Amino acid sequence: QVQLVESGGGLVQAGGSLRLSCAASGSIFSINAMGWYRQAPGKQRELVAAITSGGSTNYAISVKGRFTISRDNAKNTVYLQMNSLKPEDTAVYYCNIDARHTSTYVLRHYWGQGTQVTVSS
Repeated sequence: QVQLVESGGGLVQAGGSLRLSCAASGSIFSINAMGWYRQAPGKQRELVAAITSGGSTNYAISVKGRFTISRDNAKNTVYLQMNSLKPEDTAVYYCNIDARHTSTYVLRHYWGQGTQVTVSS
């Protein structure tokens, strides 16, 4: 089994900051890409930011310059630093990793349970 535990969500005023964390554990042989997605009420889940095992990053246009994704490979953890938050950033944020299981070595996606981020105006 592979588990993803997210933390760091909450309520913040517009212009404020939050830092999300997602720690992966369990039967992990290796992790390739790690990322964050979000889903607002009535909208589809969208990619917010992603980072490869080599450290290359990719951001949604709406968050570029405000959010920073990083990872600690020794801890199997990915972070999302969110600055200058806007009400439109309000959503449930989900962690996602592409990892190989220790038993099968098959590369597959794993999802966290989601953490609520609410930005008040």
